[in-house]
Formats: sequence, C-alpha cells, structure tokens
Amino acid sequence: MSYPISLTVNGLRRDVTLEDARVTLLDLLRERLALPGTKKGCDRGQCGACTVLIDGRRINSCLTLAVTLDGAEVITIEGLANGDMLHPVQAAFVEQDGFQCGYCTPGQIMSAVGLIAEGHAGTDPERIREGMSGNLCRCAAYHGITRAVSDATRRMAEDKTKASA
Repeated sequence: MSYPISLTVNGLRRDVTLEDARVTLLDLLRERLALPGTKKGCDRGQCGACTVLIDGRRINSCLTLAVTLDGAEVITIEGLANGDMLHPVQAAFVEQDGFQCGYCTPGQIMSAVGLIAEGHAGTDPERIREGMSGNLCRCAAYHGITRAVSDATRRMAEDKTKASA
C-alpha cells in the first residue's frame, strides 16, 4: 500500500508517496528530501536534536509519522535563513557561542525559534532554560544557548517595535 502526502517544507510544496506508514518525519526529511540539518540523536524523543516546526509548533520529528502531516507546513533549520542573511536566532547562537560540537545546534535553534514565537522565551534565564528543557546538549553549552535565546528574543522584539512604528 502507498500513502501519498503533500507538505510545504521550507516554503516549497513537496508531494511524496510513502511506501510505509511508519516512516517518521525525521527520516523523510533526511533520506527522501535531502535535508540533513535535522539531526537524529536518540530517535526516542528524549534529546530534541530532531526539533522542527510543524504549523509553527515545535515537535520532535523522530516521533512524528510523516503520513499524519498531509497538508502541514514544516520548517527545518535549512528554511530559517533568508539567503545569506541568518535568522536572528541563528545569528545570536553564533555571537553568543551557543554551541560547541554543533550536533544539537539545529534542534536547539528550532526550539528557540518556536519558544520565542510562542511568547514564552522572554529574557529571564530560568524561564528560557525551562522552555528549552526538551533539548539536550552533551557539551553543556547551556550558558551560551540561554544567552543566545535571550539576545534573539530582545532583538526580535526591538525589530517588531521598529517595524510597527
């Protein structure tokens, strides 16, 4: 049996036929759609390395069956930058040393983008750490990650204020 689905991935409509209903979004992105930025960490929903945005919400793509996403909008790390211009969260991670080895960084950034969009980030370090608690970093770069989320939250709020003025 085959399962045709249509997704919008990073702004592009993608029509895919799945041969197995058990294909995860993570495997679809990496193996079929050539988007390797989303990382396979634990493959159990415990580390957050595979975090992407589905219809604006943070999800672990390793736990999400692709067949359930017909019509959904998916944003991956590859879809954040605007050409050569980094997304404010990406820029903040670079400037604030929000990574070491970098393996968890795509998931951390996607989770931060979602957290900020949800209005739950703020600039309080405790609040940020709680909101990012589903994303683990084996290198323990949490201090830089927290600073990056705070900095990006502040910058994005300032940009929004300027745009509405």
